[in-house]
Amino acid sequence: MSTLFLIFIVISAVVILLFLVLKLKVSAFIALLLTSIYVGILTGMPLSQITQSIQEGMAGTLGFVATVVGLGAIFGQMLESSGGAESLAHYLIKKFGKQHAPWAMVLTGFIVAIPVFLDVGFIILVPIVYALSRDTKMSLLYYAIPLLAGLAVTHSFIPPTPGPVAVADIINAPLGWVILMGFILGIPTAIIAGPIFGKYISKKIYLQPPSELDNIPPEFDSAKFPPFRMIALIISTPLLLILLNTFTTVAVSKGIVTQSVFTDALEFIGHPFSALIIATLLATYFLCIRRGMNKQKVLELSTKALGPAGIIILITGAGGVLKQILIDSGIGQIMAESMANSALPPILLAWIIAAIVRVTQGSATVAMITAASILAPVISEFQLNDPQRALVVISIASGATLLSHVNDSGFWLVGKYLGMTEKQTLQSWTVMETIIAFSGLGLALLAGLFV
Repeated sequence: MSTLFLIFIVISAVVILLFLVLKLKVSAFIALLLTSIYVGILTGMPLSQITQSIQEGMAGTLGFVATVVGLGAIFGQMLESSGGAESLAHYLIKKFGKQHAPWAMVLTGFIVAIPVFLDVGFIILVPIVYALSRDTKMSLLYYAIPLLAGLAVTHSFIPPTPGPVAVADIINAPLGWVILMGFILGIPTAIIAGPIFGKYISKKIYLQPPSELDNIPPEFDSAKFPPFRMIALIISTPLLLILLNTFTTVAVSKGIVTQSVFTDALEFIGHPFSALIIATLLATYFLCIRRGMNKQKVLELSTKALGPAGIIILITGAGGVLKQILIDSGIGQIMAESMANSALPPILLAWIIAAIVRVTQGSATVAMITAASILAPVISEFQLNDPQRALVVISIASGATLLSHVNDSGFWLVGKYLGMTEKQTLQSWTVMETIIAFSGLGLALLAGLFV
């Protein structure tokens, strides 16, 4: 198989995927499966082997991703329904003071998006942005951009949100390292795209809160919300357990600590499955049942949470199919050998592929999964260690954030809730997303020099 034919297969596969999604409006799940079959046929795989690869790719990916994303969705639903997100926001604004509220909002967004989807987190918290803007007479963007930056960075960079979970599984990057790198690189990225850019753009575009809020009392009524410390403890529980698992595994493998029943127990409770089961049970009991929610309501919320999670799980599975086809057809090995001689570092290569798919078809999740699937066979050739694989995850996430515009549902959601024209949304939201994309790439490349 010549290099020229190889390049043709990869480019044509991406073109077909985009054509199916954009022009024919085919579900991303079906489009990824059809693209995988196309690649298998073009590379000469027997038809029976193609169906076998579909089954293996789907099973191999979903065994991990479905469990983590499903548990994470229920965990987030409990936090959302209990008023936990508002509790965090109110506490932080009180501590920071209204003069430093943008910093409180970026921190709120950063924490809330760990268990809650970006769009849900924004809808829950945007009334607080309205109230702050009304009280201080500042542009809505002064508070909204920091909030959105915090939400967007965590949503893309830090598990257990679905995007980084899916990418980490496809390219075999340990979640503990992804969480650690996500925090280290995500915090400065959120600050640059949030309070710093928000201060600038709010002077250029003045937006007033909706007029129907004029009769709402200025102070927040936080009596009905769960306490801040409880929320912070519950959200941090799975992250700390997963990180503990990562550090224990490294310590045992390096001979720093002798393997024992104790280290086995730490690794078990720190596995993403165990950590999220513990966090979900804590959230269900302390945020819902203990505060008076009946068990039937808890069951309904759990079922509701799995709806949007199911779509992401299936798309991720289809991405795993594409990866498996690339490996089983032999094209992955040829790609790996040719790309290993490329002058581009894997972090930059990952960013470029994710960015192209993102800008063309709009969905960050599809962009992340497509880029990870194409790169998965290549990663082993670069002989990356665990921290470097985590940086590739961050790079893919950054590229998949680039240039959100009219083909992205987030573009219209933000524009609608903040009362912006398309031009104003491009000047604020789109630029903020692009700042995240380039800041994430730059920081990942910088971190790559030290790990």
